[in-house]
Amino acid sequence: MIAEIGVSRLSGEVCAPPSKSMAHRLILLAALSDGRCKVSNLYPSEDVLAMLDCIRALGAEAVYENGVAEIDGSGFLKNISPALDCRESGNTLRFLIPLCLSTGRRITLKGSKRLMERPQGVYEQLFAERGFEYLKGDGSVTVCGGPICGEYTLDGSVSSQFITGMIMALLRSKEGGVIRILPPFESRSYVDLTLRAASQFGGSVYFEDPLTIAVKGNTITPHDAVTEGDYSNAAFLDAFNCVGGSVKVLGLSENSAQGDRVYKRHFKSLCEGFCEIDISDCPDLGPVLIVLAALNHGAKLTGTRRLAMKESDRGEAMRRELEKSGVRLICRENEIVIPESKPVRPSEPFYGHNDHRIVMSLALLLTRIGGKIAGAEAVRKTYPDFFEVIASLGADVALKDE
Repeated sequence: MIAEIGVSRLSGEVCAPPSKSMAHRLILLAALSDGRCKVSNLYPSEDVLAMLDCIRALGAEAVYENGVAEIDGSGFLKNISPALDCRESGNTLRFLIPLCLSTGRRITLKGSKRLMERPQGVYEQLFAERGFEYLKGDGSVTVCGGPICGEYTLDGSVSSQFITGMIMALLRSKEGGVIRILPPFESRSYVDLTLRAASQFGGSVYFEDPLTIAVKGNTITPHDAVTEGDYSNAAFLDAFNCVGGSVKVLGLSENSAQGDRVYKRHFKSLCEGFCEIDISDCPDLGPVLIVLAALNHGAKLTGTRRLAMKESDRGEAMRRELEKSGVRLICRENEIVIPESKPVRPSEPFYGHNDHRIVMSLALLLTRIGGKIAGAEAVRKTYPDFFEVIASLGADVALKDE
């Protein structure tokens, strides 16, 4: 799909979409509860649908309709399909691998080429030490293990998704266990989100110290949960206020544990002048911060190493695309410098790199300079009606098949 966007200023009110990160946690905890639960305010993005499909394949009943999933976890991890399709969802893959291992059954998890290329070495090494089977195939990983309990040590610098996956498996066990984290501990806010979600279902998970998580097993009970608004995607809507728009984003919890809630502070800094921002705890904000820096006073982003591990190599993708509009990013191993620039309309379409956050960031830029994005359908991963939403706020958008 090609999105053609003309110069336009956005205004109006809009509700933030539900949080994909929280939705994944609530759906999985509902399946682990061994009872009937409802998870409300769900958004039918590709990632959320992937998680629902996978818990069904692992024996849970899940009926989704009009933003509500009714989940019966009484058969979860009992009536198991030998193969799961995680599509492009990193959360789904990494949250489920330890649970699949804990069944003692041989289960194959597959997904898109890019998903399976993303780092999995944390699990591979961890489970090899326990003598569990962990076999990487062409676009898949096959696992077979046994009870997940006791003490585990995980690298905290790769992805918090591995830590959440282990928490989920330990919550399912009778004995529980302890997770020790090797510093640096990046994206801790996502682990905090896991702890908050687990507490809604009665789960006993807590930090014994800043690098040690204690998990009490067999504590999850049924609970009806509501998914809160998503700060990650709300950032793309609020960003229009930094380029002359007047958009009010509703439905965000001021008490949220989401790490990307810091976007408001970072946006303010970018609008005031050249600044340095550490994004090691909020890497999903990288692309939109890059665009806002280019449209304002420039910036230096540090802690950018993990951008290469996302749906695309986001630093390199943004460098290549912004170069088409005359913006020259300097990308180093763990930092990106965005000079103060005057972007111009690109003579060729931007490319979305099959990455929803790249597409939404480029759409923001094009409301100031005009142009096209090829591969715009990538927004379906987390925000399928993104273009319809910004059109309702006054964006000049036309969608065409490629």
